[in-house]
Amino acid sequence: MRVVFSSFGGRYSDNPRAIYEALVARGADVDAVWLARPELRGDFPADVHTEEHWGPGARAALESADVIVSNDGLSREWDKQPTTTYLQTWHGTPLKRLHRDALWAPEGRLEMIMRDIARWDHLLSPNAASTPHLRSAFGFTGPVHETGYPRNDVLSAPDRGERRARVRAALGIAEHVRAVLYAPTWRDDLVLSDDGPSYDLPVDLGDLARGLGPDHVLLVRLHAMVSDRLDVQGSPPLLDVSRYPDVSELYLAADVLVTDYSSTMFDFAVTGKPIVHFTYDLEHYRDDLRGFYFDLAEIAPGPLWTTSEEVLAAIAELGRRPWAPTERYNRFRERFCSLEDGAATERVLQLFFPAAGAPARPVTTPCPRTTNRGDEHAHC
Repeated sequence: MRVVFSSFGGRYSDNPRAIYEALVARGADVDAVWLARPELRGDFPADVHTEEHWGPGARAALESADVIVSNDGLSREWDKQPTTTYLQTWHGTPLKRLHRDALWAPEGRLEMIMRDIARWDHLLSPNAASTPHLRSAFGFTGPVHETGYPRNDVLSAPDRGERRARVRAALGIAEHVRAVLYAPTWRDDLVLSDDGPSYDLPVDLGDLARGLGPDHVLLVRLHAMVSDRLDVQGSPPLLDVSRYPDVSELYLAADVLVTDYSSTMFDFAVTGKPIVHFTYDLEHYRDDLRGFYFDLAEIAPGPLWTTSEEVLAAIAELGRRPWAPTERYNRFRERFCSLEDGAATERVLQLFFPAAGAPARPVTTPCPRTTNRGDEHAHC
């Protein structure tokens, strides 16, 4: 069986990585090919077969695949074979509106994405709250499998403490140091504008890191859409971890997450550690740029802050006493993290790569006859 894996345009990461490594650990008889960006080839294990992302070998691999596992769109030209199964894992619980549901998109972008969606056979959903929004955003009428996200299994794994210590040691973070992970999302109007790609942050990262005080380190994780466009300037206690291959390991290493509208909040909540929201442009993002599926002020696991001073004060307050999840935080976890039990990868393997003699066990949601747009569905 030939299986082609793709993650974020050529990275070794996310749900495809978790599925691939589980297949390797099981000794499955698969011919695995990864689509890789040349400059990121060093992030892949040495024994992994890679093809340059969107080189001739990538197209040949996709067109000869039995199964394709991707966490994002494969929107270039290639011809899907009738015998190929395309599993789209996607890459986050959607707070912000996606694709067809977004308030704004540059001309032509939606059509490009829809060409790839037409190839999908199956879609993973991290939780029941996300499923109707993923269907609506993608106009997807095929099977949706509520499995949780394979990439999050490490957050509940028995060795998560050892993994945390190993990652912190690799990053040079001493045991007594409090690690704050800043992981904002990207802004469509800055990256996809007619004036060309640009990006800026609302705060001087060096000042933010120094403002945390002694015995702290600021880990900055930029979104993949902007990590190549913005240099993270500063010296310790500031570390740029945008290129770190596995963000789940950073969740383990961190003690606090600072984010805005990123789906990192839903993943990080699996750890039970505190989340601080830096929502400096909430009205613009919510009302003009993307729009939300959920009222962030209502569902967020903690308060929303609009200035770096408020963020620093909130982090300092967290350090004054042992952290205990609030009722609000627990409601958030119950709604969005109920399937993140460490067994999501196994559920996906049962569906698409069952062991010899074991039947696949479908975990699907029924296809509604209409979406909230009133479109008729031809099939499920």
